Amino acid sequence: MSKKDLIDAVAEAADITKDKANTAIDALTAAIVKSLKAGGEVTLAPLGKFKVSKREARQGRNPSTGETVEIKAATVAKFQPSKALKDALN
Repeated sequence: MSKKDLIDAVAEAADITKDKANTAIDALTAAIVKSLKAGGEVTLAPLGKFKVSKREARQGRNPSTGETVEIKAATVAKFQPSKALKDALN
């Protein structure tokens, strides 16, 4: 599902215009990003939890040449699905 498809689905389900649905989705995305940047977690009860995790620096290999390369440490976002979502999918 693309963002456009999501906007269409939200607009239809909430009986609002596509512009308002787009604004709501952009606001939701911005709020999640803001919270994660601050190091917090975002829990969306029926879906799961977004959280921040730190990856240590490590060594990897270039698959083309087999050469060892240094991979820098990074801060990444992770999503942990809720039990309800897992159950709905299985």
